[in-house]
Amino acid sequence: METTARLTGLEAGGGCAAKYSAARLEELLAGFLPSAPENLLVGLAPADDAAVYKLDDERALIFTTDFFPPMVDDPALFGAVAAANALNDVFAMGGKPLLALSIAAFPEELPVETVRAIFDAAAAKVQEAGAVLAGGHTIRDAEPKYGLAVVGTVHPEALWRKGGARPGDALFLTKPLGTGLVLAGVSKGVLGEAEEAEAAHRMAELNDRAAEALRGLEPRAVTDVTGFGLFGHAHEVAERSGARIVLDAASLPALPGALEAAAQGVRTGGDARNRDFAGHALSLDGAPEELVALGYDPQTAGGLLVCLPADKAAVLEALFRDAGLFLARIGRVEEGSGVIVS
Repeated sequence: METTARLTGLEAGGGCAAKYSAARLEELLAGFLPSAPENLLVGLAPADDAAVYKLDDERALIFTTDFFPPMVDDPALFGAVAAANALNDVFAMGGKPLLALSIAAFPEELPVETVRAIFDAAAAKVQEAGAVLAGGHTIRDAEPKYGLAVVGTVHPEALWRKGGARPGDALFLTKPLGTGLVLAGVSKGVLGEAEEAEAAHRMAELNDRAAEALRGLEPRAVTDVTGFGLFGHAHEVAERSGARIVLDAASLPALPGALEAAAQGVRTGGDARNRDFAGHALSLDGAPEELVALGYDPQTAGGLLVCLPADKAAVLEALFRDAGLFLARIGRVEEGSGVIVS
């Protein structure tokens, strides 16, 4: 991939692997409960993929922000992925984006054409999502960062949350796992251009079509899998639903090269942070270490983790198949607590 400047050499950890530790976030926000007006449907008690504010009986606003350092050198790809990652929070809440603002930090010595490529690709991705990129804010910083603040809408009664999974539900994932492992494997020379290209394709893919296929089935719990990895986000769903998530290790879908990289010891910095966050809630039941690494791997612009009644599973699979969309059935919900990987 061509670029006018080597972006990944200017940062300490790119993509959603740069997320602040979830365990430290829990400690930081413990006891922090800002005033919650009646119309704040989703805030920090508990937090979800975005904040939601009810306007009236038919409309609620979804508001989210997400930004991070580059995970690739191609500036256009970086802009597209960063935009998709932020927009996907709205789709994970069951909504549709309306408006976005850029959040940007760049070194002044970065070539103008590089920054322009990031902005142009992000604007194209926002337009693809059916929204408008209407401005933003840019500062000087030694480490480049880019993302979006996004406003969307949803019907208050059609809002998707992380909690709500019930025993007997089936569990699905709408993208394969392993973006962190693949990009780290490429940087270490373990993997090549083909694996990088497939990871790039998946990261730049919006979750809009997956959300649209899912919308009519009224899922019980939905979240997008990003920096906390599959296991971290499954832990959140289990905890907030008062239920146990059972994952079938053999059914976890992997990007090409992800398991090979994991088997050779490749890991990102986010791996250790995610183990610290979710490890106490997991029972691994002898799962192979490369699959464990896949589950802890921080994802950038990952897919939707979906819980819905098992009797709707066949319909969901048919809808995704007919639309040519990726879907993997990866587990179930049981009575109990925590996450079991079997």
